Amino acid sequence: MPHAATAAEADAAAPGGEPVGPLERGLAVLRALAAHPGPRMRPGDLVRATGLARSTVDRIVTTLTHLGYLRIEDDRDVLLAPRLMELGNAYLTCCGLPDALEPLAVALADELDESVSLAVPDGAGVRFISQSTRRRTMALAFQIGDLLPAERCAPGALFASGWSPEQQADWLTRLHDDPRDTGFPAVPPRSGPPAPDEVESAFRQRVADARDAGWAADDQLIEPGLVAVAVPVHAPDGSTVCALSVVSHTSRHSARSLAEHALPRLREYGARMQAALASPAPVATPPGPGGPDTSRAAKAELGPEFLQSLTRGLSVLTALGSAPGGLTLSGAAEATGLARATARRALLSLQQLGYAAPAGEGRRFTLLPTVLELGYARLSRLSFAEIAQPHLARLVEQVHDSASVAVLAADDDIMYVARVHTVRIMSVNITVGTRFPAYATSMGRVLLAGLPEREAAERLARASVRPLTPFTRVDAADLVEAVAQARRDGHALVDQELEEGLRSIAVPVHDRTGRVVAAVNVSTHASRGTLDDVRQAVLPALTAAAAAIEEDLAVVTERVRLAIP
Repeated sequence: MPHAATAAEADAAAPGGEPVGPLERGLAVLRALAAHPGPRMRPGDLVRATGLARSTVDRIVTTLTHLGYLRIEDDRDVLLAPRLMELGNAYLTCCGLPDALEPLAVALADELDESVSLAVPDGAGVRFISQSTRRRTMALAFQIGDLLPAERCAPGALFASGWSPEQQADWLTRLHDDPRDTGFPAVPPRSGPPAPDEVESAFRQRVADARDAGWAADDQLIEPGLVAVAVPVHAPDGSTVCALSVVSHTSRHSARSLAEHALPRLREYGARMQAALASPAPVATPPGPGGPDTSRAAKAELGPEFLQSLTRGLSVLTALGSAPGGLTLSGAAEATGLARATARRALLSLQQLGYAAPAGEGRRFTLLPTVLELGYARLSRLSFAEIAQPHLARLVEQVHDSASVAVLAADDDIMYVARVHTVRIMSVNITVGTRFPAYATSMGRVLLAGLPEREAAERLARASVRPLTPFTRVDAADLVEAVAQARRDGHALVDQELEEGLRSIAVPVHDRTGRVVAAVNVSTHASRGTLDDVRQAVLPALTAAAAAIEEDLAVVTERVRLAIP
């Protein structure tokens, strides 16, 4: 795990004329936010956590907010934004392991009916890069990006068998400096006063056993009840590139019975993964020209509050994830639109900070798993409602009426999954979990319009259609046409069909494949203007809010499976 250099060290180490300080300091702010126990921090908290000056923190927050990596709430609280997952997604693409191995991991999880993980070494820890979990009451809570102490998990014993003396020394330092594992938020701290010498002795024995047996077990090392068995996955040169683990609970297996149950299949799938890595990979097409350096326009707009060096460094980081295996210096410069010298300084800075490394003969640069420490695990835990909520809040600020997100339920109702109320004397009182018939609501018609025409017609045909107000459409052909109109228009406007006086307008929310997965609406009172007034006043902001939700959803679900109710 990289440790932030001081500002003076970072500036002194800068290769060339441009200081690396802004990039190093920006990453320090992101790390502080990711490590903070709560979801938000105030600028003063960031000052204390990073040791940076308040003016520096303010400039970093302004820059990262402009990039979409942070957001501000209540005019002062700083939060990680879903778009930050672009950085972790870049590493996952660059390393190539999830793309090559995850289909096999999913197949193994289905075959064993147990959770399966892929993990890579990261310093003295183990970091998850893929999770295929089973939905059970006792479910695995780890996420992609979570970091575990090597001595408290099965993959750690496999990786430690190949540690260099320097790596062993780093691990021992970490063990003695943090014996309770408080620096690993994904695992519960050790209970009682831990004895580092005993932990070291026990781990060395587990490493020796794993080296002899070719596999390792975790018998409730992380927490009571959790057991796991892991095997190494080797690269063509024989090095261990990742570990394949099967994880279960003692209500289903002991560590011994899990090994008996899973080890034959683990070995089989481990061999298949090694074969997949040994197969000649398709040559990645270098990314095309990235266009002009957009940081110039932002600098002109925001002035001295915008840190151009930080923006350029992060653009180089994400560019390295544009193809498996990373990029050459020339490729990084072309992909970002930066001058070759500027791209070189960013690459060397990322290498110095522990986020990138030269690969092969040194012509390419690849990202390292430590990139995932930049909030990936925390953001991958966001629910769909949590992703939508800030965009709803912004929408309500713009239109001054309540806004909601709903999904289509199996019983042909819509169900509200997120909502932000406006502050009015007369407002619409609806809460999350509320259900309404789809045929009489704007969100319902938008959601039905997102289905194949035949399926939408079948849902309307089996719905218990009845007049809810004097304005409710109940004729079957009329309802089919209303859904078709929503499909053509890209939105639906319903006037007092659900409740007299209630008018609402909705647009669809698409996932990264283009499928309609939800709808977002604004509801208002019918006395506040004509239907055309609603379209003109609300539809542009509503469409923009849906697009913003879609952008966040696409970033989050690029590598993480997100359950949408």
